[in-house]
Amino acid sequence: MRSDLLRLTVLGSATPYPSVDNPCSGYLVSSGDTHLWMDAGTGTLAQLQRYTRLDQLAAIWISHLHADHSADLLTAYYGALYADIHLAAPIPLYGPPGITDRLAHFLTNTSTRSPIESAFQVHELHDGHQAHIGPLTLTTRAVAHGITAFAVRIQAEGKSLVYSGDTAPCANLASLAADCDVLLCEADSPADPADGEKVHHTPEDAGATAYSARTRQLIVTHVSRFLTPQEAVTRAATRYDGPISYASPGSNFPLG
Repeated sequence: MRSDLLRLTVLGSATPYPSVDNPCSGYLVSSGDTHLWMDAGTGTLAQLQRYTRLDQLAAIWISHLHADHSADLLTAYYGALYADIHLAAPIPLYGPPGITDRLAHFLTNTSTRSPIESAFQVHELHDGHQAHIGPLTLTTRAVAHGITAFAVRIQAEGKSLVYSGDTAPCANLASLAADCDVLLCEADSPADPADGEKVHHTPEDAGATAYSARTRQLIVTHVSRFLTPQEAVTRAATRYDGPISYASPGSNFPLG
């Protein structure tokens, strides 16, 4: 069996703004020569270039439109159209409804609308959306984050990676993650909110979701600045007895 059936590389995992040595949420998912940029948080485009170029991406997938998951789409637009990148075709971009207008609103500075479609071929996500990108099959489910947000299951040759995006524990994420090889799950909330809507996982929630989904490995990411990575791992382990890692920037996880 090849060792590169599916590989996750962490470009960044900080929230809600980058630290000195950790960009915001962004990941590179690869299978052979097929590369998917998954979330484009602040600072992740710089790290992406350690591994591949914009014109070598098969696609970009965005979980939701908070800046710590999508802001580097703005700089990617300039890179794709106005620098040393020469696109054979616009980069397929999978994102929440309205993503094109959001980008255009920010990037347009004159009476002429910026040509977003020249850089990105936009596909709007919906609950149950499926896409086939080279050997990768992506299944998207809506999740509970207080705004339109999605999680994704990525499969290649029998291996599976599930990314929670940002979400409170919810049935859609649990069913999406069932029996997956790796669950990449946020652990942003240091404690359950005293009141109001819950929109994030605590570390304990991440462990509980991994346990209920029977995932083979848990990787905690998007860890709150009020927690250390080790605290997040330790707390997740109170609910899940499988292997747990932290999504440190630059780390990579081969599946297969």
